[in-house]
Amino acid sequence: MGIKDLPFARTEYSARLKKVRHAMAARDITCLFVTDPSNMAWLTGYDGWSFYVHQGVVVTHDTDPLWWGRMQDKAGALRTVWMDDDRVAGYAEHFIQTTDCHPMEDLAQYLGGRVGVEMENYYYSAKAHAVLAQAGVDMVDATALVNWCRAVKSDAEIGFMRKAARISEAVVDGMAERIAPGVPKNEVVADAFRDAIRGVGDDWGDYPAIVPLVPSGADAAAPHLTWDGRPFVEGEATTIEIAGCYRRYHAPLCRSVFLGTPPDEMKRAEGAILEGLEAGINAARAGNRTCDVAEALNGAMRKIGIERTPRCGYPIGLSYPPDWGERTMSFRATDQTVLEPNMTFHFMPGLWMDGWGLAITESIRITDSGAAECLADRPRGIIVKT
Repeated sequence: MGIKDLPFARTEYSARLKKVRHAMAARDITCLFVTDPSNMAWLTGYDGWSFYVHQGVVVTHDTDPLWWGRMQDKAGALRTVWMDDDRVAGYAEHFIQTTDCHPMEDLAQYLGGRVGVEMENYYYSAKAHAVLAQAGVDMVDATALVNWCRAVKSDAEIGFMRKAARISEAVVDGMAERIAPGVPKNEVVADAFRDAIRGVGDDWGDYPAIVPLVPSGADAAAPHLTWDGRPFVEGEATTIEIAGCYRRYHAPLCRSVFLGTPPDEMKRAEGAILEGLEAGINAARAGNRTCDVAEALNGAMRKIGIERTPRCGYPIGLSYPPDWGERTMSFRATDQTVLEPNMTFHFMPGLWMDGWGLAITESIRITDSGAAECLADRPRGIIVKT
């Protein structure tokens, strides 16, 4: 095994593995098959654009994890995982994207006992599950088992997220500066990608798990539209949702830009969002619950007659496409998860109204005492350009 540029010390990976094995033991799981590339990277360090084919990490209680994937990607695993070379296994090319056979036929030889699988996951298909079942593998649902183990970040992870936040600041600053009447939207987004990948100083930028979301005017009523080639126009708000990314760690940030004078309705909404953000950040304390943060925001919204029902935040950290959330807890009225120091969230009080939208958000860290830390440092409020 040659010298590897691992993101974290071997001791950190050992601590993560111990945490996962404890969670496995609590659910009587003998063997865990992890397919989420975020969980794979968190456990082993593996980093490659190979999640379009079947791959995974096998975790047991008594040996180092096994990286398993396409033979063509084995070289990438050998260069990025912390385990010894004999803990990397590749399956043959004839399994790739064919209906004649399936990679899970190869995987079955590495599984035994009561096997946990991530059933509700982008990367684990119904066909994969059916093939493993046909091979006689005894499976139980272990969705989000590793995700929950990732909830409390190490100090090293927080350091990466702070670097990502500096990149987020640079991207938002650049987009806000370039948005102007007559400028094609795709040109602004192209420069945003350049800023995101260039990074800040020596901290290079990685590709984010979600592309820039930049809807304008009536399109901003829909939060997940991307971009087109039309120019920005006077009298419209544009919501910017991006995330700087450093070594797969994200720090999402949203701001809204208005070309001209914002209408009174939008200004009232801005005031409520700013009040709700401050109240929510203050409520985001160790020992409080995720629902307390949601209620702090929703209380401010009710003052202007808006009954906001969607969740307003989710955990963030290491991620791959198509999502930078960790898919565990949420800031919403029905979620009573207790907040712990070094949990990290995208506090996202967006408004998607009839004909317009407004988003001003913060990525936050739960601290040992007091209100949450905002990872980015940029003024809140609508960015008005007249």
